Amino acid sequence: MASKTNPGNYFEDFTLGQEIIHATPRTVTDGDVALYIALFGSRFAFNSSSEFAASLGMPRAPLDDILAFHFVFGKTVPDISLNAIANLGYASGKFGAPVYPGDTITTTSTVIGLRENRDRHSGIVYVRSVGINQNRETVLDYVRWVMVRKNDPEAPEPDPLIPQLPDAVDVGDLEVPYVLQLHNYNTDLAGSPYLWEDYEVGEKIDHVDGITIEEAEHQMATRLYQNTARVHFDALMHKHSRFGRRLIYGGHLISLARALSFNGLANAFRVAAINGGRHVAPTFAGDTVYAWSEVLDKMEMPGRRDLGALRLRTVATRDAPATNFPFRDDAGKYDRTVVLDFDYTVLMPKRP
Repeated sequence: MASKTNPGNYFEDFTLGQEIIHATPRTVTDGDVALYIALFGSRFAFNSSSEFAASLGMPRAPLDDILAFHFVFGKTVPDISLNAIANLGYASGKFGAPVYPGDTITTTSTVIGLRENRDRHSGIVYVRSVGINQNRETVLDYVRWVMVRKNDPEAPEPDPLIPQLPDAVDVGDLEVPYVLQLHNYNTDLAGSPYLWEDYEVGEKIDHVDGITIEEAEHQMATRLYQNTARVHFDALMHKHSRFGRRLIYGGHLISLARALSFNGLANAFRVAAINGGRHVAPTFAGDTVYAWSEVLDKMEMPGRRDLGALRLRTVATRDAPATNFPFRDDAGKYDRTVVLDFDYTVLMPKRP
């Protein structure tokens, strides 16, 4: 009799063009939002106060965009990365309709690239995942690539294909909630007087604060998104692995970095795009995370005079403050403290 349990897909189970409908649609609740704040301490007024959001024309406070990302991502794990060695990177991510408590998110993925590793024990799988709400509006469309184990090292190698991805999402493709009106934007309530005009390309910002990763909080956060990857949960399985312990979910670092960035970027009220991202090194419970950001570009939003876009690089470090902005050396090698290199675009109000 065939097994009724799901062992997850291994590298040799993926084929180019394969389409996957991910199980378990997720209805978002106010409890999810409260728990996310409890776990990461995010303080952006746009996501924290329905009254603040309503003053800008929104029906209520939408979810933090990174929380929406986690819900879309989490649906993909049982099919894409249950047998992952590591999630490697992101690109071409566009946020669409805001997500509110009560919305139901469903995710589908398409395999757009495959490349077997030289040791023949694993390979890289590239997927484009799309999350939609109950009205079939796109919430998030993004690409990620993940290293996945092979079940049979002798399984035939697929024809390699690495997709060509843009360096950044074009400003003309960024979506602004159509009801958004920023003439009532209150910088006192938002927590910072600095708006789009006050930032310069090349400017670097040390976000100052640090957060220590707790084992229980990481486990709770990853379960919140229904991310079932064994690498984050099964301590016995990883006792004899390369690191000898469970890895922290890479998205956990993104949420920590985004929350820390409030101190210096409080008016970056919406994440509009994920241009690229790399998990440079693993993190573990007990590590203390710091972050700094660099303004890579300032962009005018087509047809909008009330807001602009900033392309940011946020770098997270482990067990070392970001005072000196650690990043790469002249040879391109990352500093030993760097764990996350995240390139994304935010929307920010302009001065009236």
